[in-house]
Amino acid sequence: MQIIEIETIFVSYRTIGRFKFFEGRDGLPTGRPSVLVKLTNRTGITGWGQCVPIPKWSYETPESVKSTIELYLGPALLNRSIESPEELHLVMNSTIAGSFSTGMPIAKAGIDIAFHDLLGKSLSRTIPELWGKTPREEIELSWTLNPICLDDLGPLIEEGESRGYQNFNVKVAPDLEFDLELCRQVRRAVPEGFLWADANGGYDLETALVAAPKLADIGVAVLEQPLKPNMIRGYRALRKQGALPIIMDEGVVSPTDLEEFVALELLDGVAMKPARCGGLFPARAQLEFLVNEGLIILGSGLTDPDLSLAASLLLYGAFDYSLPAALNAPQFLGDSVLSQPLQPSAGRLAVPKGPGLGVGVDLAKLDELSSVI
Repeated sequence: MQIIEIETIFVSYRTIGRFKFFEGRDGLPTGRPSVLVKLTNRTGITGWGQCVPIPKWSYETPESVKSTIELYLGPALLNRSIESPEELHLVMNSTIAGSFSTGMPIAKAGIDIAFHDLLGKSLSRTIPELWGKTPREEIELSWTLNPICLDDLGPLIEEGESRGYQNFNVKVAPDLEFDLELCRQVRRAVPEGFLWADANGGYDLETALVAAPKLADIGVAVLEQPLKPNMIRGYRALRKQGALPIIMDEGVVSPTDLEEFVALELLDGVAMKPARCGGLFPARAQLEFLVNEGLIILGSGLTDPDLSLAASLLLYGAFDYSLPAALNAPQFLGDSVLSQPLQPSAGRLAVPKGPGLGVGVDLAKLDELSSVI
């Protein structure tokens, strides 16, 4: 597993529909940026990964991801024999240190995914097989709702249902009255589906304490990331209130973060995103911890296209995961660099089956979508 070449390729995917994280100040779509990572070992086998920064969601940008890999992580790994994902992360974390948590986790996730793909291909095994697991066939999905106004809601729900989706995750905060009416209408339209509210840290504590019992009365199942990640006392107050299960997202990056937050009784579960926490190796550690603690696991993502999406499917498919996953790239992105794009059927996505990530990159498609930053 000596890596002799590391390449980064900037790709921007066309967005379809509205998603608040991919629109500019003028309200027009900006596209979904990503940085593909290609690792080549000394026998000529290649592994592909993908970094999926969202500047409105995290501090990492496409430019910072690319420069971090090209100037720091890449040189640290080049011509070095790396035998395991654990060793990979030891090198990366000694090269780019953390502060409160993992440093540059989205950049590291792209390398981690590429390494898992390379390792699986080298051994002719799927990534779940590397972990000693047999994955399930498919993952049930959740349809994401983030309307500007309530008049937009009905057609969005109908579109999801027409594609076979039965479960919905709703973007809320900071307008509580709007959020409550939004969730009421979704619950009336879809009385049986799993419904969760994701605030992306948009409430203050006073509003969140009012929101949680009211959302519970409407039929919302969980409240995700109600407060900013550093509002530790606020999370303790919400957990103590007990009106709804409190799910953390943005605040949980490393396995150490998760263990500390559980010990402090801040959460009931995690909306897991491999791209957020440094890739599959730390994400797997977190999932195993959550399973052992009997906490809630929500499969989620950063509107992950292609390679990052495949990694998420393999991760969730390898565990006893039963809730719908908010993997919404097929909902919001109009392009793919894969030879066989990952497309849902009846609101479900098949878990890839081939060696490594189980997907192949179409170099002609990649060339069409790639550009220089």
